[in-house]
Amino acid sequence: QVQLVESGGGLVQPGGSLRVSCAASRSIFSFAYMGWYRQAPGKERELVARVSNSENTAYADFVKGRFTITRDSAKNTVYLQMNSLKPEDTAVYYCYSTNSAVTYWGQGTQVTVSS
Repeated sequence: QVQLVESGGGLVQPGGSLRVSCAASRSIFSFAYMGWYRQAPGKERELVARVSNSENTAYADFVKGRFTITRDSAKNTVYLQMNSLKPEDTAVYYCYSTNSAVTYWGQGTQVTVSS
């Protein structure tokens, strides 16, 4: 079992930046992938970005060039740096980790982009 705790969400103006963090309760070496999904009101949850345990990254088209995911194994933490934020990025952002046998989820952190 592992707990994932997100932090860093909040309110930001369009064009601004925000970094959200996901801290795991134990070593993340065993997870094949960690990453972020988001869910806006009335919409399905969608994959934003993921990073493998070999540091390979993948991004949804709607965040490419704006968001960067990184993984710090020494701190058991994954980060999502979000730049050039748009109102349509408003959502609850959920961290996840998976080793193909099981997937864990965090509780989510709200990101609101509004003037």
